[in-house]
Amino acid sequence: MKVRNGRTVRDLRRENRTAVLQRLYFDGPLSRFSLGPTTGLSSGSVSNVVSELVAEGLVEEAGSVDSAGGRPRTLLRVSARSGYLIGIDIGETRVRIELFDLSLTELARVEKPLETGGPSRLDRYDVGIVVTHLREGIHKVLDEAGVAAERLLGVGIGVPGIIARTPEGGAVVHGQTIGWDAVPLERLLRESRVLPDTVPYHVDNGAKTLGQAETWFGAGRGARSVAVVLFGSGVGACVVGDDMRPGRAVEWGHLTVRVRGRRCRCGAQGCLEAYAGAEALLQRWAEAGGQPPTGVDEETALTAMLAAAYPDPDGTGTGPEPDATALAVLEETAEYLGAGFSDLINLFQPERILVGGWAGLQLGRRFLESVTAHATSYALARPAARVRIDLGTLGPDAVTVGAAILPLADFFARGGRPQEAEPVEPDPAWRAALRERSVQ
Repeated sequence: MKVRNGRTVRDLRRENRTAVLQRLYFDGPLSRFSLGPTTGLSSGSVSNVVSELVAEGLVEEAGSVDSAGGRPRTLLRVSARSGYLIGIDIGETRVRIELFDLSLTELARVEKPLETGGPSRLDRYDVGIVVTHLREGIHKVLDEAGVAAERLLGVGIGVPGIIARTPEGGAVVHGQTIGWDAVPLERLLRESRVLPDTVPYHVDNGAKTLGQAETWFGAGRGARSVAVVLFGSGVGACVVGDDMRPGRAVEWGHLTVRVRGRRCRCGAQGCLEAYAGAEALLQRWAEAGGQPPTGVDEETALTAMLAAAYPDPDGTGTGPEPDATALAVLEETAEYLGAGFSDLINLFQPERILVGGWAGLQLGRRFLESVTAHATSYALARPAARVRIDLGTLGPDAVTVGAAILPLADFFARGGRPQEAEPVEPDPAWRAALRERSVQ
């Protein structure tokens, strides 16, 4: 049955269910009486939708509250254990897999380091190895929590690079900095039969999943426009605004900040990432005569660099002299970052810029004030005066939280109804390529 604007009765029911679920999720517990004004639905529509959701186990009672002169009103909330989500961060030094309930409470996690097994740093991103890590990690978190795979609402995956989607194979990853050229990640996961075909996969850029997390639950909540930047080994960003929801990943790390500058790992010269990513920072320290620690991961090495440059963080005057080389590299980096932030300010005019990622949180605590000063000096005066630059509040795990939000948002958009996925036929070319890798 058609209604106005081409929508069917089924469309309206789905939209009503979505409205109720979202309000209970973000603002609950709420009574049926309160749901009317917050959703714009009539009392009859609210009653019908709530009855359906309670019968399906998606919504449950959560106590009661006194009313003005009447009977107490029953409070309702989304049932946290009515479904489960997996969030995955394919980072640049490790793969992190986390299982959440609907309240995004972590139930289990697995981390798999990505170690270089050959002469090139790109060896750690071997597609077959990463897919194996994902398959084993998904099984492990489900087993640890005692959750059946059929109860998953979906799997969200944050990856470095640009994501394209094809009707026949799903998400394809173009990750130039990690050597992934049109990798059909979703197809490979489906071919591995790690999960039932009815469980959807949602693959997106890692900076975008970070942006999802910070705008839903972190320092970006309530803002009309936010730019969330991700600092790890490399650099990325997501921009969220009224005209760009749920957000758009931008290859901010590959804006040119210096003509004929340092060679970036993407192959171009002068990219911001060639100066501001953790990998580049440590390289620049060594090139300037510094002595980064050897035999440790990047997070440990960056911690050592900051400790060398700022040996007396409390200002007591009792610590050793700063490492002048490390300090000079970091101060120069603050200016490069300020210039990069000014590009975000001028292009998108956001209300807030939030800094996240493991490297961003380490660096930001030391010189966010300096970066902000440089950004203001390089940006146009009006948008610079209206932006606030802060650290993200969700910590280094925010990418996996944001990845889990991808299937959660899709679940809400479908009115809390499960998705039925079509089986994906194996791709002979990729199957042969993976078999060849395993033989080698």
